[in-house]
Amino acid sequence: MAEAFCPVYAALNLLQEKWTLHIIRALLEGPKGFNELSRAVGGVNPATLSQRLDQLVRLGVVEKRVESYMPPRTRYSLTEAGRELEAVIAAIDRWARKHLKAPVA
Repeated sequence: MAEAFCPVYAALNLLQEKWTLHIIRALLEGPKGFNELSRAVGGVNPATLSQRLDQLVRLGVVEKRVESYMPPRTRYSLTEAGRELEAVIAAIDRWARKHLKAPVA
C-alpha cells in the first residue's frame, strides 16, 4: 500500500537540500546570472549550483531565462512560488536572531 503524500515532508526534503535556501535567499534580492548567483551564495561548487537550479526550475520555484547564446548568458529569478518562500526565510531569520548568537572572533 502506498503511503499518503505529506506536503510538509515533501517541502522539507526540497528545502533541506544543501544550498537550496541559500539560492532562494540570494534570488529574493532580484534576478541574477549564474556567476553572480554563485558569488552571492558563496562556496557552492558550480556543478552543484547548476544541479540545484535545474531542480528548482523543474519544480517551478525558479525561472531560467536565456538572454544570449554567444556568449551564453542566463538569468535566474524566482517564480511566484519561489517568492512565497520569503515568509519562510523571514521566519528563519526571526528565530535565528532570537536564539542564535554571532560567533566571537
